[in-house]
Amino acid sequence: MTATAAPTVLTARALLLDMDGTLVNSDAVVERIWRRWAERHGLDGDEVMKVVHGRQGHASMAVLLPDRPMEQNLADNARMLAEETADMDGVVAIPGAPEFLASLRGLPHALVTSADVPLSTARMAAAGLELPDVRVTAESVGASKPDPEGFLKGAAELGVAPAECVVFEDSGAGIAAGKAAGMRVVGVGPRAGVHGPDVVVRDLTQVRVEARADGTLGIHVG
Repeated sequence: MTATAAPTVLTARALLLDMDGTLVNSDAVVERIWRRWAERHGLDGDEVMKVVHGRQGHASMAVLLPDRPMEQNLADNARMLAEETADMDGVVAIPGAPEFLASLRGLPHALVTSADVPLSTARMAAAGLELPDVRVTAESVGASKPDPEGFLKGAAELGVAPAECVVFEDSGAGIAAGKAAGMRVVGVGPRAGVHGPDVVVRDLTQVRVEARADGTLGIHVG
């Protein structure tokens, strides 16, 4: 399906929400930390930034340094997660995110993020956002996006079939993961449109969710 920004309504039974770039704008800190990492390894920062969004850090490193042992990637990733968790400068909510999350109280939804528990908790708090009750974090999965494991696990924890879930994502890796899980994807923000989401919005001010009497959710987009 061609991504469109035209007004449309999707029907679902649950929503699965990415964090960085979708609910939280953490681009400033992600740029700082990954560009420092790129410099340390003699890599072009712009090329590195094309890879890192949406993936767990060690998965990005495996793409960027394919000959390096995974043990080194995992150790490097642990250090970078600690750096990111300590750096909240510039972390803010995506426009419309507070209202969007408030509208989902009591409705089936989950956070599905490549961040770990400390980082996701810190970033959501820094952005002034509520953490969903159901959360799938880096510790919860064996494979990073673009593998669909996280989204499939989120659907299972909510007790909803994958085809009845709608994913909100900003990155190519995340959109690919949602598609691989058999879910429809709402792309959020400027990165999303080129990666084939079903629909795309500028930010979450363009999304409204209504609970219907039959138990489904109407997702008004655009």
